Amino acid sequence: MSGDRLTIPSPADFHVHLRQGEMSELVTPHVAKGGIDLAYVMPNLVPPLTSSEQTIAYIEQLQKLAPQTKFLGTLYLHPDLTPEEIKRAAKAGVRGVKSYPRGVTTNSDSGIEDYEVYYPVFQAMEEANMVLNLHGEIPSDADKGICVLNAEPQFLSHLEKIHKQFPRLRIVLEHATTRAAVDCVRRLGDTVACTITPHHLELIVDDWAGRPINFCKPVAKLPDDRAALRDVIREGHPRFFLGSDSAPHPLANKYPSAASRGSTEALVHNCGCAAGIYTSPILLPLCATLLESFGALDQLPKFVSENGRKFYQEPASEGRQVVLRRVRNKVPEVYVHDKHTNRSDADGQKLQVVPFYAGKELAWEIEA
Repeated sequence: MSGDRLTIPSPADFHVHLRQGEMSELVTPHVAKGGIDLAYVMPNLVPPLTSSEQTIAYIEQLQKLAPQTKFLGTLYLHPDLTPEEIKRAAKAGVRGVKSYPRGVTTNSDSGIEDYEVYYPVFQAMEEANMVLNLHGEIPSDADKGICVLNAEPQFLSHLEKIHKQFPRLRIVLEHATTRAAVDCVRRLGDTVACTITPHHLELIVDDWAGRPINFCKPVAKLPDDRAALRDVIREGHPRFFLGSDSAPHPLANKYPSAASRGSTEALVHNCGCAAGIYTSPILLPLCATLLESFGALDQLPKFVSENGRKFYQEPASEGRQVVLRRVRNKVPEVYVHDKHTNRSDADGQKLQVVPFYAGKELAWEIEA
């Protein structure tokens, strides 16, 4: 690496959402646009991917949309998932199983409430060398004092219990946002790792309250929590790596307004904002810009490639590398599906996605 150029071998994003239909057509090619060679894809579609056949068919669709990218598929942890299905999935090349607590994020209505009933599945996963991916929050419950700000620390005892029961099962705590989560993963064994998103390296609670573009689940937390995420990357800890959680939503779902949806009381009170931040098309330059901002640019190859690939046992693609050059460039305000470029913005039917850092400058760009 020189002062103005960085060479990254085969960058990998170990947590990305690529959706369905026209949205998938728009965002799937953006994985490569953002400099990523390998993408680990989440299964929370509608309906969720609960069988190996569904997952393999979905990965094949993605490969047609972006042949230059390697996609790894996952299953959705669900009551229909059995040890026998785990064996079939592993044989078919499905790499992991994603757990969503019920109702805590997008398309998690089929999520779980009790982990012990899945112990036979976890045992089969351990034997098949599959990865368990945990969305590390528990549902909010005001009577128990649980809300979005402490849902992650409250979850960590579940992670510790699963790891103790299945010490050889590879587990990834996804998109950590708190010092408590970082400390927990640090003290557990080598089979437990953690993904960190670029947006959680930038945002704190003040940045998303009242700002739909920065709203995601899990929400960004306190300055001290952000400092813990930055510190563990700066030190180059081998079990922390990039999982962008890039999660596109149509503009109309990120910036809803009662005025555009009618004026009835029901519409006004249900005019929510979709949880998710979109980073795929700018991912590698964004990571370089952010890591440089807190003195961790030298750790970029480990964070965006080496650490995750080692944990997932996915060697770098031979001869595949991305070169970044130090050039300031402005992030587009919006990405629009080609079929929708001539549609009006007014009717809410134009498929367009606002990226993180929209209109702001990055310090790095991918060299053509």
